[in-house]
Amino acid sequence: MIEVRPFETLGQFDNDWLSARYHFSFSDYRDPQRMGFGPLRVWNDDRVRPGQGFAPHGHRDMEIITYIRKGAITHEDHLGNRGRTEAGDVQVMSAGTGITHAEYNVEESDTELFQIWVEPAVLGVRPRWATGAFPRGERAGRLVALASDNPSVLASGETKPLTIHQDATLFGAALRAGESVSHRLEPGRRVYLVAARGRLSINDAAIKARDGVAVWDIAELAMEASEDSELLVLDLP
Repeated sequence: MIEVRPFETLGQFDNDWLSARYHFSFSDYRDPQRMGFGPLRVWNDDRVRPGQGFAPHGHRDMEIITYIRKGAITHEDHLGNRGRTEAGDVQVMSAGTGITHAEYNVEESDTELFQIWVEPAVLGVRPRWATGAFPRGERAGRLVALASDNPSVLASGETKPLTIHQDATLFGAALRAGESVSHRLEPGRRVYLVAARGRLSINDAAIKARDGVAVWDIAELAMEASEDSELLVLDLP
């Protein structure tokens, strides 16, 4: 089954510094049909104005993956971590027993990002934060693991994804118009897929940038770009 969730149907929030679109129920947006997808709980599409951001706040027992589409985000937390993650790159925060952090756009232009929350397989882990560079050139024409705790992915040695506490993998690909990639789903697994930019066909289902695509009970996905595209594929139990 392939279910396309058009960008225009997503939940939304806007104020003077944040424009957010919610793929699943979040904050004041509630849709009983969109409470999550397996262990995927949140996929937010955020645009943060210059000099603004999320003030210090806390989380527990959640794997939070941030993919930067444009600009950069600067992270600070109570553990003493501080770092800047740029467009095309990824940061991962394991909230575990508890972490207080802030995320700010200290750049001179808007920052655009995906904020992805995955419920962990193990609760009460030690909190941590990490950031990783994943040049778009290395993802040209192929899927590259960006974050994972899948043993087969980690053992492949092809990439060094950031680790998360769930048997899930976030892949990224950059495709030129006419290029395609495929992804096989093991029995019982599912995929949530979003194009950061461009237009694609997913097993003949047409999608545009920032649409959500939920996939289950399908053995293989064929993804072909109809224009230059950037794609994220989250493989989940």
